[in-house]
Amino acid sequence: MSTPDYMQCAEDHQTVLVVVQPVGIVPEDQFFKIYKRIASVNQVNIRDSQRLLFIRYRHHYPPENNDWGDFQTHRKVVGLIAVTTCASAKEWPQTSERFHGQKEVYGSTLYDSRLLVFGLQGEIAEQQRTDVAFYSSYDNCPDVEKRVEDFVESIFIVLESKRLDRATDKSGDKIPLLCVPFEKKDFVGLDTDSRHYKKRCQGRMRKHVGDLCLQAGMLQDALVHYHMAVELLRSVNDFLWLGAALEGLCSASVIFHYPGGTAGKSGARKASVSQAADAGKRHRPGAQEVLIDPGALTTNGISADTSSEIGRAKNCLSQEDIIEKYKEAISYYGKYKSAGVIELEACVKAVRVLAIQKRAMEASEFLQNAVYINLGQLSEEEKIQRYSILSELYDLIGFHRKSAFFKRVAAMQCVAPTIPEPGWRACYKLLLETLPGYSLSLDPKDFSKGTHRGWAAVQMRLLHELVYASRRMGNPALSVRHLSFLLQTMLDFLSDQEKKEVTQSLENYTSKCPGGMEMITLPDGLKLPPVPFTKLPIVRSVTLLNLPLSLRPHKVKGPVGQNMSTKSPFIYSPIIMHGRGDDRSKKIDFQWVQGDVCEVQLMVYNPMPFELRVENMGLLTSGVDFEPLPAALSLPAESGLYPVTLVGVPRTAGNITVNGYRTSVFGVSSDCLLENLVGVKSSGCMLEVVPSLPRLQLSTSLPRSAHSCGEDMSSSVCVQLFNGETQQLTLTLENIGTETLETLDVTSKVLSTKEKLFGEFLSWDLNQAKSCLPLKPGQSLTLTVNIRVKLDFSGQENLLQDLNDDGISVTGLPISSPLRQVLKPRTENKPVSTDTSKTEFSHIKTLEAVLYFKYSGGAGQVEGYYREVTLGVKVDVEPSVFFTRVSTLPATSTRQCHLLLDVFNSTEHELTLSSRNNEDLLLHASECQRMAIQVDKFDFESLARLQTQSEQTALGSSSRRQQEEERQQAQGGYINSKLDIRWSIPSLRRQGEASVEGVLNQLVLEHLQLAPLQWDVLVNGKPCDCDVVADCKVGDAVPLEVKLTNHSKNTVGPFALTVVPFQDYQNGVQNYDLQDAITFIGSNTFYIDTVNPSDDSVCVGALLFLYTGDFYLNIKFQEEISAGRELPPAWFCLPSVHIKAQEAVEAAA
Repeated sequence: MSTPDYMQCAEDHQTVLVVVQPVGIVPEDQFFKIYKRIASVNQVNIRDSQRLLFIRYRHHYPPENNDWGDFQTHRKVVGLIAVTTCASAKEWPQTSERFHGQKEVYGSTLYDSRLLVFGLQGEIAEQQRTDVAFYSSYDNCPDVEKRVEDFVESIFIVLESKRLDRATDKSGDKIPLLCVPFEKKDFVGLDTDSRHYKKRCQGRMRKHVGDLCLQAGMLQDALVHYHMAVELLRSVNDFLWLGAALEGLCSASVIFHYPGGTAGKSGARKASVSQAADAGKRHRPGAQEVLIDPGALTTNGISADTSSEIGRAKNCLSQEDIIEKYKEAISYYGKYKSAGVIELEACVKAVRVLAIQKRAMEASEFLQNAVYINLGQLSEEEKIQRYSILSELYDLIGFHRKSAFFKRVAAMQCVAPTIPEPGWRACYKLLLETLPGYSLSLDPKDFSKGTHRGWAAVQMRLLHELVYASRRMGNPALSVRHLSFLLQTMLDFLSDQEKKEVTQSLENYTSKCPGGMEMITLPDGLKLPPVPFTKLPIVRSVTLLNLPLSLRPHKVKGPVGQNMSTKSPFIYSPIIMHGRGDDRSKKIDFQWVQGDVCEVQLMVYNPMPFELRVENMGLLTSGVDFEPLPAALSLPAESGLYPVTLVGVPRTAGNITVNGYRTSVFGVSSDCLLENLVGVKSSGCMLEVVPSLPRLQLSTSLPRSAHSCGEDMSSSVCVQLFNGETQQLTLTLENIGTETLETLDVTSKVLSTKEKLFGEFLSWDLNQAKSCLPLKPGQSLTLTVNIRVKLDFSGQENLLQDLNDDGISVTGLPISSPLRQVLKPRTENKPVSTDTSKTEFSHIKTLEAVLYFKYSGGAGQVEGYYREVTLGVKVDVEPSVFFTRVSTLPATSTRQCHLLLDVFNSTEHELTLSSRNNEDLLLHASECQRMAIQVDKFDFESLARLQTQSEQTALGSSSRRQQEEERQQAQGGYINSKLDIRWSIPSLRRQGEASVEGVLNQLVLEHLQLAPLQWDVLVNGKPCDCDVVADCKVGDAVPLEVKLTNHSKNTVGPFALTVVPFQDYQNGVQNYDLQDAITFIGSNTFYIDTVNPSDDSVCVGALLFLYTGDFYLNIKFQEEISAGRELPPAWFCLPSVHIKAQEAVEAAA
């Protein structure tokens, strides 16, 4: 026997073999359809008996194997079912003849046969025959199974008769010697009458009867006969048949212990009635064998005494003994070269039993023995089958890597050089089956987490073989997929040279068949998942970038709680406001805008030892319609972390999720999902895309600054101005977006500065710009912003020598020292040229401010979003002039005074200083001069009233000191507006203002303040003030009026005024003894009663001049009578009165 049956298992010993074959031309699909229906009848309950008959079907069986039927009866073909197609009655004789020819092949062993004829109709088909069944078609044959059952019962009848015939002890009859084919020539000429020969014949027959009993369903009888055969054959050293008897004993014991079978799910069978009864009587492991006299058996194998059944069960081997007997039987088979197939099949059966017993190491010993069994010259197909079965058996006992090894050997055998037409498809299919044994799968996700499993070198060899096999199959797509898998999963184990070779091979393959992300389905249904190149390059972090500052959307802030659900009864709910923590952990707190280019930054590095070219690298997103803008990059060899920015444009609004990125490397397109990347840091991958908004582009008339201001600015400008100078900044705002700009608002903010700033730094008129709205795409508007710098103009005392006021007044104090009383001698027009002073005065100060342009439009405005573009304004302020000293002198009028300013030109140019109603003052570089300005005193009370009204609208928490400072600053600004001091530099054609706001101290302000009590003196109805000389005639009465106007907040008075006339000789002598020259008409004392606020009071008197001359009137207060002691003296400044008395003739002239 040369052809082994690798599917053999121990329970096959109780089956009868039936061959099902086609006769003539039968469609293959139709034949196997009928074959499956026939094979479904694999066990039949015999009528009038409690026994089961098991049938084993084969559609191909070598006739030479049938010759071993006496050695083991389950190898004998006892039934033949022929399937044929007969279209007409003319073909029937030929078909019948073929059927008989088929029977002759197995004729010596057949018990019965059947012919199934399909397609024949008519008289012949109507004949009733037991061995032939006619059917009109393959689809119309409902009773095939029933006919097969009847056929099996007929086989059982023959089998049972043969068993009874052989089992009956016919004393006197000569027992024939059963032989295997190769023994026949060895027994020629032997002494058939010797005791040794007879024992051999008896032992072999006992073994044969045991086989028949086992097939007939009589397990206990078979055990008894096998035991007897073992003893007989062992005594005559008939090793081949002794091995067969031991194997039969093992098979019967296996059937007893394992009713479900040992062939796995495919060979599982139902437990018979007798087996179910025997299952409860299993012997303990290691029990001794007990032989029973076969004479105690009845003809049908069922004993009348049930107690003997217990004894029969003891003939069964224990589970441990089964394996020992198998080893012994195999050792006997090994003595015979021609019994190699029997030995191999016995090893397979023992392995299946050990697999159920979970004794893997012992099973591997049997398999190792099977590997080295020489079966002679095997065909390539038989070698493939042998290695495949060895692989399956190793897999059955859990030796997966060993199983994979033999499966791979089988695969290589499919394409052996000796085969004229190598079977690459079969090779590829077998190689795929080896993958689990080597801890390989075709899914790259299995290699993305945890440590690498398996031997990388073996895995790479296997993957290379898969690539080669798929190429020889003519499927380049498969080659690309496997080579991509090799590069992705085995990258860490490839040497630099191997990396270059693999990538070159991959590029060669992809030049003919580019790799993609589609699922590849093989003909057998196996699906190869796509292999994204997540390691080419390796990504370490993914960061979604915010839009540039000028393009970021801002939500219009509404009232608190406006966005909260109105259905909730709670004032505050963290669930409503913040949502679930899981959602917030992934969503990013900034937004993208529909239609704008958005960016995602990846930190990548190239692990390859050569330059890596990545093409068409773009983003993978979901949630909104997103247009990725692919990028191409080239990473140097082993580059280290390298930033890559991927961009795209969201075309719709909503929530967008960045799922990963797409690449094309070595001709393979990959979709790399972030969830499949290992060790990637990400701050989140979901954010909101708001509806589209307009875009403003800002251009300025001034040069842009290289350095932005303190905050992040869209852009910034820088300008250099002198202190007090004003510069116009023209801004052009162009709508470069696709949405119409509908709203525009401009605000400014001065950044924190140590310098005190007076007045508005930035000012503009937005009305003209708003008149251009709405601004369509492509249109622009202009806005003029005035930059006005007005810092403190006060100088420091130690930088200059003070200019005194020649002792005329000590009301003026140095700016830096309010308590200074010592006046230094003045040096006329002395320039200050010391290095220290130049350094100090040339110090440039910096002012910074931000202009905010808030604008909106389009769908984004409907949703409550706007954009904000910012412009930083940086001004370097150079000093222009300094007021180093300020003082006041009284004027001739009580309502005027002189303001004295010492002015220093700190520039390097000639400078002209001017003020209202005053001559220009020319100052050379670094020159200091005094400037005198006659000013009307100021009514601060009205200013204070306006300020009080504004303070009432503001919060009342400011301190008194702050209020005082604000009041002083308001007064300084008011005075400055009246003075209108300006400077100009003709050589530079630049001009500006010089402010005294920060220069005036409290004492100077008091001198400049108009007293709340206004005194007016009228002579002859004309006011006397400012050196006005009143004319009168000698001898005429001169009316004298004194009018008091109360501008204070309180009631004042009463007051008593005394008029004292005198003459001034202009030589320091004053004459008060004028009783003979002047007489009063009435009293020389005027009385004024209480005066309410905002009211006035007038008292009238008269004078009579007796002589001509210049007379002066000194009006004094009588302190003991007047109620003004608590009021400041400055409130009682009455104007001086100068009267010139003339003769009547002179006056007329």
